[in-house]
Amino acid sequence: MSKKILMVVTSHSHIHEGKTTGIWLSEFVEAYTGFHEQGWDVVVASPLGGQTPVDPASVGADTEPSFAEAAKKLENTVKLDDVTHDRFDAIFLPGGHGAMYDLPTDRKLQSLLRDFYESGKVVAAVCHGPAALVGAVLSDGSPLVAGKRVNAFTDREEAETTLEPHLPFLLESRLRELGAIFVAAPNWTSHYEADGHLITGQNPQSTVAVTNAVIDLLRRGGTSS
Repeated sequence: MSKKILMVVTSHSHIHEGKTTGIWLSEFVEAYTGFHEQGWDVVVASPLGGQTPVDPASVGADTEPSFAEAAKKLENTVKLDDVTHDRFDAIFLPGGHGAMYDLPTDRKLQSLLRDFYESGKVVAAVCHGPAALVGAVLSDGSPLVAGKRVNAFTDREEAETTLEPHLPFLLESRLRELGAIFVAAPNWTSHYEADGHLITGQNPQSTVAVTNAVIDLLRRGGTSS
């Protein structure tokens, strides 16, 4: 059965003067391609709509040529205000440092995450994408991540980027503060955690694994243990 996926990407383009950021290209393209290959419909949305900034550090001479077609989907994203959860089977949040700035505080995104989760639909995020979850609160007022096994870009990995002093918060630390059960793997290794219909991955290397876990869960139509 065909599925419909909402991918939400950042609209934020700068860490500090002279340092641009945005989405990490491979995290979007690998997930988009995985869903597209299933024959599923994918809608790409962002807080501001329109063109999404791509972190220049994620684009280089070794970037896969096949990325170009999928990357075109970032040129004209739908505005989040125009999206409702009832049209979709899952929401997927790729990372990139831009996600640390606008996704945690976007009110429409927070309401979408609550609605997806409480409707039993798949909520998935990878690398800095789980930053969106730090602002998500359920209808009973509790943090969405409280008591859930989660994974995201770790504090140790962030230390290696040397960008820590410029970020609004450290993602692993904030998730732990919210009561999440954070399960980390060694730096830059593929790892994800699935807690029911919440699936989160650690870093760019984890994108394919997270995508496959979402595909498997949607095919089964249930939740993981």
